[in-house]
Amino acid sequence: MKNWKLTPAEVFAASPLVPVMVINELDQTLPMAKALLAGGISVFEITLRTPVALEAIALIAREMPEAMVGAGTVLNPAQFDAAVAAGARFVISPGMTPALLAHAASGTVPLIPGVATASEVMQALEAGYDHLKFFPAEANGGTKALAAIAAPLPQIRFCPTGGIGPNNVDDYLALKCVATVGGSWMLPAAAVKSGNWEEVTRLSLEAVALVTR
Repeated sequence: MKNWKLTPAEVFAASPLVPVMVINELDQTLPMAKALLAGGISVFEITLRTPVALEAIALIAREMPEAMVGAGTVLNPAQFDAAVAAGARFVISPGMTPALLAHAASGTVPLIPGVATASEVMQALEAGYDHLKFFPAEANGGTKALAAIAAPLPQIRFCPTGGIGPNNVDDYLALKCVATVGGSWMLPAAAVKSGNWEEVTRLSLEAVALVTR
């Protein structure tokens, strides 16, 4: 695994699409990641919503050095440190707190804080963060809201996540402020539960073609 610190810009530039992976069973980890990789996706966000999430991050970091694995749903400094110790190359949060922003500023991997309002964007910028997660994107007004928030803050780059799929991903990527998007439509619950990794690869190939055309 590469051991130098990435910049937030490098994380965003690594892929126009970041799959949001919720791993409930550890034995799903490598088949899921390899199915995504076969579909052309090599940047993974594993959410810390399940008991095996940290083990899953460690497994991908160890077994798939060609991938860039990160942690999502990180809420506090302790989770940040646990994700880094597991091998996460980047950390994403659905929101932000002063404690998390300050802790991550001196950390060894980049934090992508979550924001939903112009005031939150300004607070993040004041703390030194200019690559942010817009979440939940659709529930917060979608592309119109994001475009309006970004207009007076052209130095900010966003990764919108939440409610994004094949029908609207183009609208988000058309915004100058958007560098990458997060989504899970290439990981339908039924396919994951049944181990239909061929379907995950097929959907990943379609998603990559959609976001890179």
